[in-house]
Amino acid sequence: MAQSVKIAISLSKPLIRLVEKERKRTGETRSAFVRRALRRLLQEKEHMLQVSEYVEGYGAQPETEEEIDAAEAGAAELLSQEPWE
Repeated sequence: MAQSVKIAISLSKPLIRLVEKERKRTGETRSAFVRRALRRLLQEKEHMLQVSEYVEGYGAQPETEEEIDAAEAGAAELLSQEPWE
């Protein structure tokens, strides 16, 4: 792990009760719990940004009818090769 830096944060009593309950259930320290929560929050934010950029780009340059036909033909070919029971 990279060098750690201590910080102080304030949480409401209801939130800290939920944090304590969950971290005890998982066996994590408070620090580990907060690190995991922050990483997940940041990963979700990055994912949403990427999805937004994808949707924007796709809207600016949607697939053509030819591309749709080629994708459907390719999918049909691949599916026809599956050993369906």
